[in-house]
Amino acid sequence: MQKHKLTDNTVEKRYEFDLNGETAAIEYIRESDVITLTHTFGPETHQGQGIAAELTEAVLTDARKKGLRVIPRCSYVAQYIFSHPEWEEIVFRG
Repeated sequence: MQKHKLTDNTVEKRYEFDLNGETAAIEYIRESDVITLTHTFGPETHQGQGIAAELTEAVLTDARKKGLRVIPRCSYVAQYIFSHPEWEEIVFRG
């Protein structure tokens, strides 16, 4: 269940959660219908609370809704998809 509101910050090219003034984010590069997820980061004060997993699931859900294929260049996102094979269908294999 998503506790935080996902924002697609197209100016900074990243998906974000606002955590009471701090930011957790996944940076991306988007080309046509493919989105490359390059880096996940969040504040140390929120580590160990499942924020990265919640953010990753929200980003993958948004990509699926938009009909995007995903390239997981970020090691966290790649491991998340490996651990949750239901997301394999949106991974770009080109």
